[in-house]
Amino acid sequence: MRERLPPLVKPATRKITLAVDVVVLSPRSDALAVLLARSAPGGRERWSLPWDAPMPGEAFEDAASRITEASLGSAPALLEQVGAFADARRHPGDADVSVGVVALTPPAELSSLASAEWFSLSALPPLAPRHRAIVDRAITVARQRVDQSPLAFRLLPPTFTLSDLQGIYELLLGRRLHKASFRRALQASYLVEPTDEWRSEGRGRPAQLFRYAPRKRRGARRGVRFDLFTEG
Repeated sequence: MRERLPPLVKPATRKITLAVDVVVLSPRSDALAVLLARSAPGGRERWSLPWDAPMPGEAFEDAASRITEASLGSAPALLEQVGAFADARRHPGDADVSVGVVALTPPAELSSLASAEWFSLSALPPLAPRHRAIVDRAITVARQRVDQSPLAFRLLPPTFTLSDLQGIYELLLGRRLHKASFRRALQASYLVEPTDEWRSEGRGRPAQLFRYAPRKRRGARRGVRFDLFTEG
């Protein structure tokens, strides 16, 4: 006698709504800042991450670039997915699933058509619970990858001083770094090369400008090894 199989579970017929939510990070006034959009009149949240539903056939990264560019007026320097969020935490648009994306951009003026502002990471206004979770995850991902990938250079102009670079690393890591140890680790990473340009910084000696120019080395390529020195 054949064993009876249990009935198949019918799939849910309700359409799942999807949103792409972008955490745009940029250095602003010696702090790491997050771009937040002002909600439309009548919305339940005053501030939110820039977000939208992907268009038909649009890839998540393309949607994130479109969403970010609408506020910045230019494309971000880097985009990376940080995870999917499908829990019960509330989303400003009541989306069932959020695809979180972190975007990095050097300091830039916002589009005059954008209803958005920069907020220091340490002084964010209240956000929808899911957006707060996406921000926290984006920061965690950036800090986990900062010594494996040259993320810091995405937040700088083409030429910069070593002090500028150290400041960006400190913003991404959320802690101070020892100057001499940082420069030794940077030299060992083969990520920068000097230019013939110098910049005056106050009363001190002019500072030489550098550019991102990684050299090929044997073995695995890494960023700056922050695990090799302590902060100071």
